[in-house]
Amino acid sequence: MEKLAATKLDQPVIFDQVLLVEDGEKISIGAPLVKGAKVEAEFIATDRAAKVTVFKYKAKTRYRLKRGHRQPYTKVKITKIGS
Repeated sequence: MEKLAATKLDQPVIFDQVLLVEDGEKISIGAPLVKGAKVEAEFIATDRAAKVTVFKYKAKTRYRLKRGHRQPYTKVKITKIGS
């Protein structure tokens, strides 16, 4: 998940833009969102993903460019799914 603004450990996070909800038998698909659906999660940590190496190269021109990128993300634990 992309990095969220929550910064305190064990702080509840509420997602109110839900695309799909399933509760065993019934499946609710939004168009584009499911009305009234909320997902509660618990903030665990903010970290950066593994490094992705980006290498650009053009033949016969001695052009080489090597860069790395680490995407920040937020780790959450889903605690409650409600509709």
